[in-house]
Amino acid sequence: MSSTNAKRNRKGELVQGFLAFLSVEKGYSEATIRSYGTDLDQFQDFLKTKKHSLETPGRITRDHVRGFLAEMHRRQLSKTSMGRKLSSLRAYFKYLLRHKQISKDPTAGIRNPKQEKRHPQVLNVDQAVAMMEAALDPDPEGLRDMALAEVLYGSGLRISEAIGLDMNDVDSDVIRVVGKGSKERIVPLSDAAVKRIRRYMEQRHAFLKDDYSEQALFLSVRAGKRLDRRQANRIVAKLGKLAGLPKDVHPHMLRHSFATHMLEAGADLRSVQELLGHENLTTTQRYTHLDMQRIMQVYDSAHPRAGETNDDTNNNDTE
Repeated sequence: MSSTNAKRNRKGELVQGFLAFLSVEKGYSEATIRSYGTDLDQFQDFLKTKKHSLETPGRITRDHVRGFLAEMHRRQLSKTSMGRKLSSLRAYFKYLLRHKQISKDPTAGIRNPKQEKRHPQVLNVDQAVAMMEAALDPDPEGLRDMALAEVLYGSGLRISEAIGLDMNDVDSDVIRVVGKGSKERIVPLSDAAVKRIRRYMEQRHAFLKDDYSEQALFLSVRAGKRLDRRQANRIVAKLGKLAGLPKDVHPHMLRHSFATHMLEAGADLRSVQELLGHENLTTTQRYTHLDMQRIMQVYDSAHPRAGETNDDTNNNDTE
């Protein structure tokens, strides 16, 4: 029995049923289900202090939910984390409503905490290009590192999607990606990525140990098995340093940069949404940020009247 299933079995029947629903009906990943379970565990701990339980949902009120959020605020949780926990509670009570375990949803009418407007960290185009050219050593490890970087930046993949790629997911100039909720999408590869992947695949056998049946595209040096998240993070950070970038670079920064550069180059929002695998357009819209200085530069260079001087500026008109 997996550790996730063991923890699930220690939960009440209603919560177990809900988590099973997320797995079987929704097709959510183990990591996502674990997050829902953790949020519900925390709410259960709070309810115990009020002599209530998730297993008696009809007695849970809106005040309990608000009290839980207030407690999270006192613990200095970020508004993003609080919003995620409220989303977990909403999903749980929606499930109970559907299965006629409750007649009223205690999360109804409770708004998400207002989020701070934080723009994703991105590289500029020159920095991204410098990083893609950082390690040109033709040895197998260097070829793997550059192929991974090209896939992250050139196709905007999540790190979990990139390290989850198998050999047969690569088809000429496109790749089959399995994203959140086990949803599949086809993503194009840049010309540079196609060349880098082809060169790496010619040397991939150097990573294999005894198991030549391993299907993972990106392999670790020591084990000859699928590259893990920590190793991928180290690779990206190393390439950033080799490129002399002034900031610590992580894989998601390359995804952010991909989306931002696509939009700045004129790609429409819906297309970028499809490429990123975002379910909601609002998630993609956070990449539409442009600082005011750049906006003014574009205005000054493009607007036919922007560079003209108004001869009447010093007139004291009183109209």
